[in-house]
Amino acid sequence: MSEPSEKPETAVTPTPPKAAETAVTAAPPKPAVPPKPAPPAKTPVKKADRRMFLIVAAAAMFGTWFGIAWTAFSASMLGMLLGTVRFLFPNVLSEPPSRFKVGPPSLYEPEKVVERFKDQGAWIVRHKDEKQGDIIYALSTTCTHLGCTPNWLDSAQKFKCPCHGSGFKISGVNFEGPAPRPLERWALGVGEDGQLVVDKSKKFQKELGQWDNAESYVKA
Repeated sequence: MSEPSEKPETAVTPTPPKAAETAVTAAPPKPAVPPKPAPPAKTPVKKADRRMFLIVAAAAMFGTWFGIAWTAFSASMLGMLLGTVRFLFPNVLSEPPSRFKVGPPSLYEPEKVVERFKDQGAWIVRHKDEKQGDIIYALSTTCTHLGCTPNWLDSAQKFKCPCHGSGFKISGVNFEGPAPRPLERWALGVGEDGQLVVDKSKKFQKELGQWDNAESYVKA
């Protein structure tokens, strides 16, 4: 008996595993975050533009009736404030002293007018008076017409006011122009140190007979 023939073995091709079974499920990618927009750049304000804005604003304010009224009110308040502050301080802080020395009597020559103290309101004069003799006196530098300051004209030997032409002799007596009366004298005395002292707190008027007062002159 013949042996049955053996069937040839058929090669079995292995089935590849499915991709779904072998692949590891990957996580979905995160969505990309869009970048934040950059803030808008600030436009620099030019100084010229700012100055022009202030000028226009000031013009708009002060060009109105309200602005004019407010400016006038502010100016008046400032004036009142300054006046109040000035009132709080005594006059001696801003005005020259009423008493000052002018040197010894021997310093003054006959028939001469010394103008060195004109800025302090006095002429120092040595003159021979018919009644009082050789005396020294201090004349006020204020014209008796409207308060101007005359000039001493040595060549003409007279005081001449430049405002309205009033003229005064070396004695102070008026003789031309509109001045109604003579110049006034300040009080004059001799201090302990032998110097003449002018006292502008006292004045003497000839028309009132006050030039005869012993305080209105000093014997030379």
